[in-house]
Order: sequence, then structure tokens, then C-alpha cells
Amino acid sequence: MNAKELKSILQALQEHEVSELTLETPDYKLTVKRGGEVQYVTTPAPVVIQPQAVVPAAPAASQVTVTAPAPVPVATPPASAPAPRAEPPREDTSKYAEVKAPIVGTFYHASSPDAEPFVKEGDTVKKGQILCIIEAMKLMNEIESEVSGVVRKIMVSNAEPIEYGQVLFLIEPA
Repeated sequence: MNAKELKSILQALQEHEVSELTLETPDYKLTVKRGGEVQYVTTPAPVVIQPQAVVPAAPAASQVTVTAPAPVPVATPPASAPAPRAEPPREDTSKYAEVKAPIVGTFYHASSPDAEPFVKEGDTVKKGQILCIIEAMKLMNEIESEVSGVVRKIMVSNAEPIEYGQVLFLIEPA
């Protein structure tokens, strides 16, 4: 494979947004990964090339490494687009006990739609106190607190579907 053929392959990959290609013949193996490196391997010695680099044909027994210029951003957001909002700093939750869903189902804050929630943020709870109900396969499963403390954060909304292991409550142990 010569430099012209390699350049042609790299241009085709860029035009068609191919992320990875491996070409293997009895004489060599060529692996191209976008954003990574191109490896051209002949039986005696390897040649490592960065994408978008043109390398003159090298003798079979030598090794060549070429670094391409830094990539240039392709698109910039339009001026009228709002700037992305920065996420507020996350609160350190390592001091809280997490109450996780033991089953998949639907989360309910209260025993019925018109009843008061079992707990609200800021409420003090005792170990064994009911925090919520998870409905699974038409069965209502009461979820109890595993620790005594203060409910600092309720992580799900009423009637929201939940996954196994999903954090439902953060409780600051007393």
C-alpha cells in the first residue's frame, strides 16, 4: 500500500463517518480508528501513523511514526442558541444512608391518592417505619426504613416507575 492509497482510505472514512476499519491482506494488516491511530503492519515491522497524515512509502524493515495536527472543531453552535446550563455542585451524599428499591414497580408516597404521604423531606423516621409503597404485579409492598434518622431527600416522584436498586430516599442517620 502506498501513501496515495492510504490517503484515499482516510478521506473515505472521514466522509462516511466510519469509526473503525480493519483491512487485512496476506502482506499486511491495516487498522484505522477515528480519533485514534492507524496501524499499518507488514510481516517484518510495523508502521504507526496518526489519521489524516500522509506518509511516503517506507522500506519494509523500517518503522515510521507521524503525528497529525490537532483536530479542528467542525461545527459551532449558532449564536441564538442558549448556552448550556452549568450543573449546580452536587451535594455530598456519602454521609446519608440510601434506601434502595428492593423490586421493580411503581412508587407511591401514600397508601391512597387522598392520604397524607408516609414521610416528607425533613421528617424524622425510626428504623422499621414505613417510608413508601411499591406496587409490583398488583401487590402493594411496604418499604420500611433500615435506619433511624432524618429524611433529607426523596429521590422519586409519586406514581413513578422505578427500577431494582434505584435510590428512593436519602436519610441522615441519627
